[in-house]
Amino acid sequence: MQKNKKEKLEQNKMEEPMGLLPRSLLTGFIGGIFWSFIGFIMYYFNFTELSSKHYLLRSWNRSGWTDTWLGEALSILLVGLLSIVVALVYYMLLKKVNSLWAGAAYGIILWVVINYIATPIFENIPPANELSLETIISSLCLYILYGTFIGYSISYDYHETQLKKSD
Repeated sequence: MQKNKKEKLEQNKMEEPMGLLPRSLLTGFIGGIFWSFIGFIMYYFNFTELSSKHYLLRSWNRSGWTDTWLGEALSILLVGLLSIVVALVYYMLLKKVNSLWAGAAYGIILWVVINYIATPIFENIPPANELSLETIISSLCLYILYGTFIGYSISYDYHETQLKKSD
């Protein structure tokens, strides 16, 4: 009777490990928040003319609060949420590619999509050819690092999961 009681205790139960897809989505969320915060620091120290609030909030809302710390914090959180979609796309298309270069290329593609293709959505953002060279280089480097973080984390996790399954 005593042994049966111990087996049923909550603290003795093994927790189910999180699956690959939820871990990938979590990677996207954390990566979006982290790299967006790094982008804010780059904006603060004038490495770039734009931060995430210019893309997400200032394009649709020109209220005064969007220029405060609250606007920046909300933008960083929104980038984290949008990064879940970015991670999902990488998961579906490129999770089997175990290379840093795939993630870097993914970051470059994201930069091109946001700065050239989606420019009409962001009314107050000048086209990429009108931005300063420092802004272009800094933001491109940031996107490469972001894509590498998302891509390699997901690919590495996928290949580690496959190795554990084969053992």
